[in-house]
Amino acid sequence: MNEKYIRYKKDRDVLFVFGAGASISDGGPLQRGLLPEILKENYDNSEIANLVKKFICSNFDTENGNCPSLESVFGYLDYFISKKESLKGGYTTLQLIKIKESLIRLIHYKISESKTRKGIYKKFLECVNGENKNVSIITMNYDTLLDESFDFLYPSDALIDYCINFMNYEDYDKIDAFNWWINPREPVSIWKEKTPVPIKIIKIHGSLNWKYCNCCNQVLLTPWDTDIDLSSQGFKGRIGASCENPEEIVFDLKCPNDGTPFDTFIVPPSHIKDLNHPAISKLFDEAAIEIRKTKKIIFVGYSFPEADVHIKALFKKNILDTTEIEVVDPFLNENIKSNYRSISKNVVFVKDSFENYIENDLKNKIKTNT
Repeated sequence: MNEKYIRYKKDRDVLFVFGAGASISDGGPLQRGLLPEILKENYDNSEIANLVKKFICSNFDTENGNCPSLESVFGYLDYFISKKESLKGGYTTLQLIKIKESLIRLIHYKISESKTRKGIYKKFLECVNGENKNVSIITMNYDTLLDESFDFLYPSDALIDYCINFMNYEDYDKIDAFNWWINPREPVSIWKEKTPVPIKIIKIHGSLNWKYCNCCNQVLLTPWDTDIDLSSQGFKGRIGASCENPEEIVFDLKCPNDGTPFDTFIVPPSHIKDLNHPAISKLFDEAAIEIRKTKKIIFVGYSFPEADVHIKALFKKNILDTTEIEVVDPFLNENIKSNYRSISKNVVFVKDSFENYIENDLKNKIKTNT
């Protein structure tokens, strides 16, 4: 065994951009279905769930099955929080901040609760592994379906480069062995002379397995800890090699530097977004580089929703006139097509499911002559 730097090629053959439709194909929940499910369920033992439900029912029309969008709720909260204003009904600014954080944890819970796996992401990665690993991925999704599908490649064939610096890389003694992670931008171990390929997975809105400490401003990657317990508000997952049933263990995950409880690191859907966080800025910088240097961009299940004007701006600024663009979506309509034509005139639309596209088209789309 020896160590060596693994480097990216100068240009990228294909950049994949995954929206909610890609994760839904693999068994992930539909975002617009999260809030209706939250409102109809009974959370007797969860303070945060009842806090959120009371706020929504007090400020939005929920009669006769009506339900606001997540964008509307987060936008409403963010308006008052950004203005540092209170809301009648006893909702102080601090209370509104607590409600927002509670809603984020509820979303975390509902997404991680979905355990269905259809293997679509694995089929995608198998095709990439067999044909051409000179690709990168930008995903709008918080879930870890894509990350978990990567396990058959790791660490001998390919390594995930999340494009931000995790505290996992700093050799802190208190970081559990289950959270150790290979930094592909440092020298990596080479086994049997087989050099792994780094693949960028840029989770531009954060991830359920990223935890943020707002004291030391660092992010911890917890590869296996994606669940959350609503009663205790603790995380669920692995905390040691001796645990026989790690998924049943609830623990209060705290920063090894200062003991501050970690928060889930995600950017919620809202028309008012704070994108000034250093880690988010780094992800946007990396995404811009990948957009500029790729020959082809393949969008899967993404429609450029109104709350994602920052994503539209990112692509509008960085797409080259020569870049080939393909949009894969079984629900293509004129509105979606118009959103894409507004960022580039060089667009091909494929009205098909992600699964069919993988089986019938993907292999030829990512082949390289070099």
